[in-house]
Amino acid sequence: MEVFEAVRTVLAMRRYTDKPVPPDVVRRIVEAGRLSASSINLQPWHFVVVEERATLRKIGEIMRTGRYTADAAFAIVVLVEKDSPYGISDASRAIQNMILVAWAEGIGSNWTGFGPMPAIEKLVGAPKTHEGLAIVPFGYPAAKLGSGRKKRKPIAEVASRERFGTPFA
Repeated sequence: MEVFEAVRTVLAMRRYTDKPVPPDVVRRIVEAGRLSASSINLQPWHFVVVEERATLRKIGEIMRTGRYTADAAFAIVVLVEKDSPYGISDASRAIQNMILVAWAEGIGSNWTGFGPMPAIEKLVGAPKTHEGLAIVPFGYPAAKLGSGRKKRKPIAEVASRERFGTPFA
């Protein structure tokens, strides 16, 4: 799938089939995060790939906004270095790369949670130097959704040319 097509059509996915994601695809998704741009190339992230069903269920119990993680094929717990001023922005870019690469492979996902998650950090054995930023569950979509049907403001409302308020169009 072309990159712009992935951006245009990606949707948040909260229901998954029980079909496993092949290991090479999981690896490619993690690589998409690892290869993300990083300020001063510090790479202040760590990705914990969770595939064990019992752990996915536990994450689903803990994460109020991500109960559906329990049904995902796998999830990535994204940790950031606590003392990094770039952790949130760099890891956010990595998350978006992983979501887009997954979507191009026919795998849905969604960002769940935000910010320190002590129970999740303990569950995955995060060191004291790191804190949770997000959990991203992944899996094959359980329902066919209309690709690209997004409710977005018109470009004239969110973009200007040269100065705020000068029409972009």
